[in-house]
Amino acid sequence: MVWANSYAQQRPIHSLYMFDPLLLNPAYAGTQVQLSGTAIYRNQWVNFPGAPKTFTATAHSGFRKSPVGVGFLATNDKIGIHSENSLYLLYSYKIQLSQFDKSSSISFGLQGGFNNLKSDFTKLNPKDLADPFASVVERNMSWNFGAGVYYRKKTFYAGLSIPYIMNNKVMDLEDLTSIAKQSRYYYLTMGYTHKVSKNLKIVPSTLIRVQETAPLSFDANLIVVIHETVGLGGSYRLGDSMVGMFELQLNENFHVGYAYDFTTSDIRLYSNGTHEIMINYRIKVSKWHKGVECPSYW
Repeated sequence: MVWANSYAQQRPIHSLYMFDPLLLNPAYAGTQVQLSGTAIYRNQWVNFPGAPKTFTATAHSGFRKSPVGVGFLATNDKIGIHSENSLYLLYSYKIQLSQFDKSSSISFGLQGGFNNLKSDFTKLNPKDLADPFASVVERNMSWNFGAGVYYRKKTFYAGLSIPYIMNNKVMDLEDLTSIAKQSRYYYLTMGYTHKVSKNLKIVPSTLIRVQETAPLSFDANLIVVIHETVGLGGSYRLGDSMVGMFELQLNENFHVGYAYDFTTSDIRLYSNGTHEIMINYRIKVSKWHKGVECPSYW
């Protein structure tokens, strides 16, 4: 019998996360005040057998007379024979840091929910047809929770989060000894909006990822916003890819985005990059948001 240890990314990676920070930090819930819903589909490493495909849906809202924000995060993530569905509820509490500057605030967030992993070993082509796991369909449900803090002041923001704190077992097969566990992630985000002229802004930002038992990773992003409507930009992801991004605010309600990852790792020899599509819808609900000014997309 041969034993081996391996380490890999466990949580989905997105390229358009700066337009849906709930993917990383529950403290962002309610920050945009109005009701906001976002869907993102990511097709990673096109033409690579068993490559990840991820769909996420989020929604959140703040309230006119309350510092509370609420929301949810739902995910379907597929890779190889594994398919995982998750659902998390989010709660945040915002504190204004200055009575003279309403844009200066700090939010504290919590999230809790579950992951339901299905591993279908019947999709494999075993060398040994007598392999006892060749006909196994394993399901493993686990609960988790996380926390975060989010600071915002006019044109600057920063966030720190640990969205999944518990190191749950990945598989729980009776006849298979596995020490695989969900790793804890730490995310640090920062961004700044600089107004160059009346119709031009530049938005640099970064994300630092720290996963236990894995090397540190970071993204460096830059987006140019034209007429508060079109965003063009790029990103560098350490040791993985270069990303091109396009964003468009169709009207006061709809915002769409697209990103293409040019893979720089050895996987580039076998795949055609990664596509990611986003659609966001925002609306004021009179009962909740009347008289409240909502921040811009950028």
